[in-house]
Amino acid sequence: MSEMDATKVMKQMVGKAAADRVKSGSIVGLGTGSTAAFMIEYLGERLKSGELKDIVGITTSFQGDVLARQYGIPLTTLDAVDRIDIAIDGADEVDPNLNLIKGGGAAHTREKIVDGLAEQFIVVVDSSKLVDKLGSTFLLPVEVIPMAYSPVMRAIEKLGGKPQLRMGVKKAGPVVTDQGNFVIDVKFDSIDNPAELEKTLNNIPGVLENGLFVGVTDLVLVGEVKDGQPSVREISK
Repeated sequence: MSEMDATKVMKQMVGKAAADRVKSGSIVGLGTGSTAAFMIEYLGERLKSGELKDIVGITTSFQGDVLARQYGIPLTTLDAVDRIDIAIDGADEVDPNLNLIKGGGAAHTREKIVDGLAEQFIVVVDSSKLVDKLGSTFLLPVEVIPMAYSPVMRAIEKLGGKPQLRMGVKKAGPVVTDQGNFVIDVKFDSIDNPAELEKTLNNIPGVLENGLFVGVTDLVLVGEVKDGQPSVREISK
């Protein structure tokens, strides 16, 4: 098996391991990203085979909407439910305390709303996403209202961050989120107190939400490829 094939199989295995934890009758938060996409596909297969019944999904992005419809998962909204039983989502970084940086796909605001409401929040990643300290490999995304991006960038610089406006690929100009906002990606030399930084950033006028997810993760399913063999291991608090 080539390395590329092994990586794909590993992502499929992690997605399946997460989908297998969903029980009939559940309201499920459906995350965003490549591994979460496999999870949505497997959930659809479990529904189709009759192994799983009466689940409804709440998605964190337009990507999730499209995939859920494609795989036959009925969708609902936060207006229509009073709980989310389980949410499954990817992450860009996971630290030893299971705190996360998310937002590589610019969906972190909706993800934080859905994942934070869930009774159980499961993160699906590959081992490259595990870090000793948040911010060591990935820039921290901050969603900002377009009119405020300049003052917000100046405020972030005063906090010691190096901000850059995320630009589109195959699109001229900035990335626009599902809420119609911009994303500022920030390099911090060291994020020593993620909980404090999360609050400080969100208190800057014009900031909608940032990609620090502190104290919300219950379980991490980590996909690994060792000697060409894909496997999944669990990390919990």
